[in-house]
Amino acid sequence: MLGRRFKPWRSPARLLHARHGKTWPGPVRLLLARSYASSPVGLLDDLTHRGYIQDVTTPQFLHAALESSPQTVYAGIDPTARALHVGHLLPLMCLLHFHIRGHNIIPLIGGATGLIGDPSGRSTERELAETETTRQNTVALVESVDHFFRRAFIYADERIVLDKSRSQDVRVCNNIDWQQGMSMMDFLRKVGVHSRVNTMLNKESVRTRLESKQGISFTEFSYQLLQAYDFYHLHEQFGCSVQIGGSDQWGNILGGISLINRINARNPDAPPAAFGLTTPLLTSATGVKFGKSAGNAVWLDPTLTSVFNFYQYFVKTPDAEVESYLKLLTLLSWSEISETMEAHLLQPNQRIAQRRLASELTELIHLKSGRAAAEMKTKVLFETELADLSAKDIVAAFEGDPCLHVVDPEELATVSVVKLAVKYGLAPSSSAARLLILARGLYYNNRPVPEVQFTLRQMHLIDDELVILKAGKDKLIVLVAKSS
Repeated sequence: MLGRRFKPWRSPARLLHARHGKTWPGPVRLLLARSYASSPVGLLDDLTHRGYIQDVTTPQFLHAALESSPQTVYAGIDPTARALHVGHLLPLMCLLHFHIRGHNIIPLIGGATGLIGDPSGRSTERELAETETTRQNTVALVESVDHFFRRAFIYADERIVLDKSRSQDVRVCNNIDWQQGMSMMDFLRKVGVHSRVNTMLNKESVRTRLESKQGISFTEFSYQLLQAYDFYHLHEQFGCSVQIGGSDQWGNILGGISLINRINARNPDAPPAAFGLTTPLLTSATGVKFGKSAGNAVWLDPTLTSVFNFYQYFVKTPDAEVESYLKLLTLLSWSEISETMEAHLLQPNQRIAQRRLASELTELIHLKSGRAAAEMKTKVLFETELADLSAKDIVAAFEGDPCLHVVDPEELATVSVVKLAVKYGLAPSSSAARLLILARGLYYNNRPVPEVQFTLRQMHLIDDELVILKAGKDKLIVLVAKSS
């Protein structure tokens, strides 16, 4: 068994300042200080119940280590894009669970490994990324991950009884800081000498590529050694004892544990000092892994995927997946998830579970304000009655959206709906707008426009100042009457 080669577990060293590391200031650390101190369920048991764990090394020893003292845990993200997407949520949420239980976490951006390319899960060679592109992506991802955890702890603070006595710093690191200064000679003498080619060739990602026509380059073949060295470096510098990764990273994680053992000549009969944990890959309804290269990325950056579209994506989650997503991607308790699913099963057409999932995730990523705006837009688009909505709330929800237009009150009262639809981009032409009306496909405040000559009156406006014109199911404009 792999764990038998390890020497006794040691408490992790205090996190040190890294040259390009990112440490949060005191006020944020006070918020992060609180954890599930009184939780009756062990962290590993909770993660297992929620579905986070695909594989884990020596679980009995990991459980004992987690329950005895704070551990330091890391997960890596390679900078293949400038922003995070939904596919990154599983390792990030897993780190979040560790942190709110009082453990130290190190989100690691692969500024060095991103220049090489991970062959895991790929049937063809990656194109080598430009150095400057990788650098820019790395800088952006450091900020994005920092941003994620700041908001995640605000979200967590609303839902969990936390303990201020367990404060730790959170740092986003970049592996270029220790990888770029190592010469090839140093790397071969420090890492290569402890790495067995037969073991490297037996990795699934390597075997698959060797069996293909294209094969695998030495560059991608060596990726596993760079990742292994990351774990070794973090273990030695920061006392990092646990690596988290997707299920396609299992072989690379084992390589890191093996390198730690070999360099430090671990006693094979001693309890382990390093552990690996993999999460299942988050996939779409068709079973495709989320990601930029798969072309199905749902971004956490609102400039790439709007808050409304992010919310709507999770509202459309299939029934077969929604309970799993509630467990994996939210901090709802088991009882809250159970109650939500019971209510959902009684009225599945109401999509109660999907709406809860969308609301929780939108608040996690875009705060309460983003959640409120997305929920308001959903009401405007899809609910028949808008009588309970105020013009003020609708304007707040659509603030900054190009579909919101401020118009002169006289224009709203005298210009036909056909002309308004054309002027503000809802219909390409007057004839198209008329055809929509005749087909009962043009709406004002979710009511069909009754005739092609229809002009709005004050009684048709919400709070005497606002109207929502909609074409079809999801194309709309919001017109607000304001005197200049």
